[in-house]
Amino acid sequence: MEPSISVLIGDDSEASRKAIRMILQTDPNLKIVGEAKDGLEVVQMAESLLPDLILMDINMPNMNGLEATRLIKDQLPHIKIIMVTVSDQISDLFEAIKKGAQGYLLKNLNPQIWIEYIHSIINEEAPMSAAIASRILHEFNEKPIISPNSGLTQREHEVLIQVAKGLSNKEIANTLFITEHTVKNHLKNIMQKLYLNNRAQLVRYAYEQGFMGK
Repeated sequence: MEPSISVLIGDDSEASRKAIRMILQTDPNLKIVGEAKDGLEVVQMAESLLPDLILMDINMPNMNGLEATRLIKDQLPHIKIIMVTVSDQISDLFEAIKKGAQGYLLKNLNPQIWIEYIHSIINEEAPMSAAIASRILHEFNEKPIISPNSGLTQREHEVLIQVAKGLSNKEIANTLFITEHTVKNHLKNIMQKLYLNNRAQLVRYAYEQGFMGK
């Protein structure tokens, strides 16, 4: 049996919190340890409860979810954060990633997708969805940015490109004929060299640098 995953919910809407509770309660491995009604309360509860994961709405009173994410990641970088919102605007996604969020869930997605996505985020294997990846690619198609010397090895470049395509660690391992453990080591090295914090930021970097044309 998988270890329990502690989850903090941050949303100013009681109806939304109830809906999220109902989704999480379908998985016995997800344990809700607290609920917050605004960004400031999320920050305070994160510091006291130290959850494994925070599901956080973007638009909240007192302090929005993006600012709360930045503050939490500054102090508690190990806590994983998934933004939960009704907006699929690419600017919101980028801003969430910049602040340190690991993922992005739309409230109208199928509950089963939520559960699968949460587990993939916790296991650090969540690929960027094809729909979101497509929008990012379109966003940067007009003005590709030339990559500076990143210091990445050839193999690290290959792994980064596969990440940007939305492949999981297992799929990357199969594609490049290496082990999942090797893939994880490459990803760790890539993030250290590029000063990035998570997989979502890697995807954004790859698209910005025009790696998808390679």
